[in-house]
Amino acid sequence: MFIESFLRYLQYEKNYSSHTVESYSNDIFRFKDFVFGDEAFDPKAIDPVWVRRWMVSLMNEGYSPLSVNRKLSSLKSFFKYLCKYKYIETSPVKNLRGPKVNKPLPHFVKDSDMNKLLSEWVETDAFEGERDKAILDVFYTTGIRCAELVGLKNEDVDFHAKLIKVNGKRDKQRLIPFSDNLKEVMLSYINIRNETIDSPQDNAFFLRKNGKKLSNSIVYTIVNKRLSEIPNLSKRSPHVLRHTFATSMLNNGADLNAVKELLGHASLSSTEVYTHTTFEELKKVYHQAHPRA
Repeated sequence: MFIESFLRYLQYEKNYSSHTVESYSNDIFRFKDFVFGDEAFDPKAIDPVWVRRWMVSLMNEGYSPLSVNRKLSSLKSFFKYLCKYKYIETSPVKNLRGPKVNKPLPHFVKDSDMNKLLSEWVETDAFEGERDKAILDVFYTTGIRCAELVGLKNEDVDFHAKLIKVNGKRDKQRLIPFSDNLKEVMLSYINIRNETIDSPQDNAFFLRKNGKKLSNSIVYTIVNKRLSEIPNLSKRSPHVLRHTFATSMLNNGADLNAVKELLGHASLSSTEVYTHTTFEELKKVYHQAHPRA
């Protein structure tokens, strides 16, 4: 009765999809079978101990912490519903926390691989070759987001001061310095862009051959294609190059707060994930190099 009533509530009052309702149903009936077996479900008989035992049993069956947390979320919604309609007074899962989910470390490209890719660049189409190389180099050298690169205007790049003005999230602007090497790459692209495109249709810095602005999906395809030339790279996206920039900066002694500002992070906690990446690299070097490691 209780479970069926909750599922109808999700379907008809909350307008959840049939797939979502089915997921809730599977989670809650599984919990019911664990606690009561073939007996009738009695929500007043549930206490946190039973829920903890259920989570442990799921972990022992091989469910990941992420899956267990999702199932716990289903239970929390169910008991919240029972409280709302006065079937029970308090939820036995209200203050329960699921197993800790370890966030995967960001994927990044080794500096040696990036340098080899950019220095051994081969392209049959001169315009696309210079443009694509500039795109990858801008990502690698500045750490900007894909949307930020697509949104770059000609006036945002100051070659004299070697600064790029970036419009980030929530229209927050920041200035990012760039190197002489990147300056040469971008100027090389601009020269062939101006020779190829007579009347550009957009003021964007990076353009297609028809003079139109690039889209996020086109930039993703360009980066994915180029990074596929690097062997054993599991992820190939603009964001991987953003991770690569941050990891490279920290590996070479950059201050964490400085990297935070360059990336345009709102809080330091978003940047600290890269310290875990660099620490993993240090551990790898230690185990490879130290005779007693």
